[in-house]
Amino acid sequence: MAERFELAKDYTINRVINGCWQLSEGHSLESKLDMNDVMKAFYMLADKGFTTFDCADIYTGTEEFLGEFLTELKTGSTLSPHDIQIHTKYVPDINLLREVDYSYTEKIIDRSLKRQKRDVLDLVQFHWWDYNVPGFVETAGDLLKLKEKGKIRNIGVTNFDTKHLSELVDAGIPVVSCQSQYSVFDRRPEKELLDYCKSKGISLLCYGTLSGGLLSEKWLGQASIQPETRSHVKYFQVIEDTLGWDDYQELLLLLQRIANKHSVKVSQIATKYILNQQGVGASIIGVRNSRHVESNSQIFTFELDKSDMDEIKQFLDKYPIIEGEPFELERTIGSKYRNIMKMNLNEE
Repeated sequence: MAERFELAKDYTINRVINGCWQLSEGHSLESKLDMNDVMKAFYMLADKGFTTFDCADIYTGTEEFLGEFLTELKTGSTLSPHDIQIHTKYVPDINLLREVDYSYTEKIIDRSLKRQKRDVLDLVQFHWWDYNVPGFVETAGDLLKLKEKGKIRNIGVTNFDTKHLSELVDAGIPVVSCQSQYSVFDRRPEKELLDYCKSKGISLLCYGTLSGGLLSEKWLGQASIQPETRSHVKYFQVIEDTLGWDDYQELLLLLQRIANKHSVKVSQIATKYILNQQGVGASIIGVRNSRHVESNSQIFTFELDKSDMDEIKQFLDKYPIIEGEPFELERTIGSKYRNIMKMNLNEE
C-alpha cells in the first residue's frame, strides 16, 4: 500500500512521489522515451495509490503531459483529476531575476494552470538561482498573494539552503515543504537543513534518492560506467567527491546484503533509509517507463530494523559529505557542479 502523510492542513500526499524530470526534453543523452508507455505507467501508479506527481515549469513538456493525463482520467478511469496531486515549480531564469515582478510571476503561474488544465496549483515550489540578486523574499511574497487569490494551494521551495529558507519563514511565507537532493551519496541536508525543517514543521521532499538509478544491482562489479543521462553525469561527480568508485561498489554490496535479508532490491533499501530520516516527508522517484512501477509498491512491504539503519550509517560516516549546504556548490561560479546546470530553461 502506498503510504501517505499530511503535508499541509487538509492536504495529503504520497511518501513516494512520481518524479517527471526524466521525462523532460534534454534529460536523456541517448534514447527517446516511449511516451505511450509512460502514460501507461502513470495509470498503473495511480491505480496502486501513487497519486502524487512532481514536475516543473522548466521541465519541457511535463506539465502539458500531466494535463493530458488528467484529461484522459475524466473518461477512462475510476479515479478523477481531483484524486491526483501535481507539484510544480516556479524557476525564473537566472538572466531574468532582476526583472521578476508580480505580473511576471502571475503570468508563469497562469501558464502552469493552463498547461495542467487546473483551476488551482496544489504545490508551487519556488527556486532562486542567485541569492546575490535581490528579490527572492519579495517574489515569494508574490506567490503568497497568488495563494490568497486562489491560484495556489500550498507554497514550497526547492534547492534552498537553511539560511535563505529561514529568511522566507521569518518574512511570514507559509512554506510547507523544501525539495532537496538527499541520498546515501549526498548527505548535505544532514548538516543543518533537516533539523531546521523539522523545527519549523517543513517537510523535506527528497530528489536524487536513487541517484539517477546508480543505486541498483545493475552496477555491481562494474569497473566504470558510460553516462546515459544528465543525472548520471551529476551523480558521478557526487560519488567522486564522497565514496570514490571502489567504495561505491562496497556500498552496493552492503545494500544488496540488506536487500536480500528483506527480499527486496538495493533501490528499495536506499529509498527506505532516506525515508526513515526524521524530517523527511517523501522521496521523489523518477518515472521513465512502466517496468519499474511494481518496485515503488515494494518500498512499503518491509521495515528496516535498527541494526540495518545503524550499519548503513556507520558505513557512510567513514566518508566525507560534499562541501557546503544543499545546492551551494551548484550555485558556486567555477564549480564543476554548477558547470552542468542549465539556468535559462524558460528561454529554451
